[in-house]
Amino acid sequence: MKKGLGFTDVFCIAAGAMISSGIFVLPGLAFSLVGPAMVISYLIAGSLALIGVFSVIELATAMPKAGGDYYFLTRSLGPLVGTVSGLLSWFALSLKTAFAVFGLAEVVFLLSGGRVPLFATAAPVVFFFVFLNIKGTEAAAKFEVVLVFALLLLMGGYFVIGAPNIQLSHFHPFIVEGGGINTILSTAGFVFVSFGGLLKTATIAEEVRNPRRNIPAGFIAATLAITVLYTLLLTVTIGILPADELAGSFTPIADTARIFAGPVGYIAITVAAVLAFITTANAGIMSASRYPLALGRDNLLPPFTAKVNKQGSPTVAIVLTGVVILASLLLDIEKLVKAASAVVISSYILSAAAVLVMRKSKLTNYRPTFRVPFCPWLPLFGIACFSFLIYDMGMAAVEISLGLVVMGLLIYFFYGRKRSNMDYALLHIAEEVVNRNLSADSLEKELYEIIHDRDEVVHDAFDEILKTADALDLEPGATPESLINAIAQSLEQELSLSEEEIHSKFAERAAQGSCVVTPFVAIPHIIVEGDGLFRILLVRSREGISFETDTSVKAFFVIVGSRDMRSMHLKALAAIAHIVQHPEFEKRWATAKNEVQLKDILLLSERIRM
Repeated sequence: MKKGLGFTDVFCIAAGAMISSGIFVLPGLAFSLVGPAMVISYLIAGSLALIGVFSVIELATAMPKAGGDYYFLTRSLGPLVGTVSGLLSWFALSLKTAFAVFGLAEVVFLLSGGRVPLFATAAPVVFFFVFLNIKGTEAAAKFEVVLVFALLLLMGGYFVIGAPNIQLSHFHPFIVEGGGINTILSTAGFVFVSFGGLLKTATIAEEVRNPRRNIPAGFIAATLAITVLYTLLLTVTIGILPADELAGSFTPIADTARIFAGPVGYIAITVAAVLAFITTANAGIMSASRYPLALGRDNLLPPFTAKVNKQGSPTVAIVLTGVVILASLLLDIEKLVKAASAVVISSYILSAAAVLVMRKSKLTNYRPTFRVPFCPWLPLFGIACFSFLIYDMGMAAVEISLGLVVMGLLIYFFYGRKRSNMDYALLHIAEEVVNRNLSADSLEKELYEIIHDRDEVVHDAFDEILKTADALDLEPGATPESLINAIAQSLEQELSLSEEEIHSKFAERAAQGSCVVTPFVAIPHIIVEGDGLFRILLVRSREGISFETDTSVKAFFVIVGSRDMRSMHLKALAAIAHIVQHPEFEKRWATAKNEVQLKDILLLSERIRM
């Protein structure tokens, strides 16, 4: 798929997915629960969203692929969990998108005096965004950028004009009678849906330019910006709108604007609300359609769902998403939206669990460019907090979610299970527990291709030599003599030299000076007769060898070349020196499962290629 999204696009898609009914509708309901302290509830919800998004960012930078949390969970916890989660997230985002379309249709219904039926507005809106997304993600994203900046401008005006009119007396009492910290926390769970749209953005990670930088920067900036925006808007709203009006209002922002800016302010905020619903609908269709795309790629849904057009857009998946949205508009929205919120929060829980599993699996090619701080404690804290939020939402949402889980299980067992045979990180952990080989190298190979594409690696001459190089794993108890024997046996046919001659050359080289470059690494190298000859041999000793003056050398890069390859010799030494300085090198070298993974460490290294 085309990589056409930069930082601004990621920021605006994430922000646009969050700004919707969470700020234009929910504040009145939240105020009735906790009073002015709802500002604290929103701050807590935003902080928890940031904790949750840390896990999503780590996974997205390690695996920037379409499907977002579905893709992460499939590769970490397996196809069963991934299928159920992917289908749930698809329906959840589709339903939340339908709610935004419903809000837009409601505005038109009210402005028309009830003359335009809801579905008469909703259907053309869905068709428009389906068409826009089929034209290409980049076009949809540019449209999103314009809308979000217009929305932020209107919201900024709301704060600047409204702030001087704040009455501090409106903040007393700060919390409703009989309320306390538990009330503030439960209200934080109630308003968490305001930040739920952030998860949508991970589904388009494959289409982001330079995901190493743009995904972390875009996600974190959007979360912080929207948290601050909500806090400022709510402060103005509480400080201006009388408490009895705010507690019963379903349009608190617009009602506040009418007080300090008259009809013009009311119209401006109504326009802002319309823009918010539009951005949520656009981002929702864009994001939700990536779930059937990813499921189709993995043969967990029929392959036609993974087809893309010339613009790189998943046409079938987008159309299917549009159908689900239109169908959901005919249903009772309220309960289903709560269920969708529970599923989104569940995705944060599973994403945190996926980070723990990926870290524990010790996969060589799991290389996120952003890592969750204070791991494993922060992910575990997030899991506990998000579990509390789901519990606090009530059983109705949980029961509907369980019904969708059953549907996902049926689809997997009757379709996907027979057609998909994939490797996943949990199997690698199980291997260590039962001491049996349960996994293949397919996940390592898949991660290798992902990193190669993510970092846009262009292989140089050193990489090309590595591709054909041999790699050896020495048996326990290896000595310097057995090391040289293994090297000689591996190279004697290529060099047309006997083992004794190879032994002699390494002895001569050892007499000239040490080949040990770090306590962990040695680079034994010799010059042989001939033209255009250059070979590299990788050797690992898990226990370490007392080589020359050092006693713990575990990585040996054996270089053999003719005199006319002196330039290549120097380039190889420079490349190896750069690779072994990476802080993760020794850990990756020690935990690599086989010779192929040893080569992957070098081929995917972060170095200047010449």
